[in-house]
Amino acid sequence: MGDTVSLTTEVEGLPIGSEGKVILANGFNWLRYRIRFANGTEIGNLDHRHLQPIGKTARRLDRAAKRA
Repeated sequence: MGDTVSLTTEVEGLPIGSEGKVILANGFNWLRYRIRFANGTEIGNLDHRHLQPIGKTARRLDRAAKRA
């Protein structure tokens, strides 16, 4: 929650690269997220197929992957 992401696919009229913030993370077998985008649009049920981490979130995940 609170991570910054961008779209990797066009979803509900939002273009690829639209940036947003995770406001809800949900699921056990299928992790899905509700995202609030910069223009105020909120979209739920997005997952790793639709999103990529950016900014501090991407750097944090890179460091964790290098440690593993």
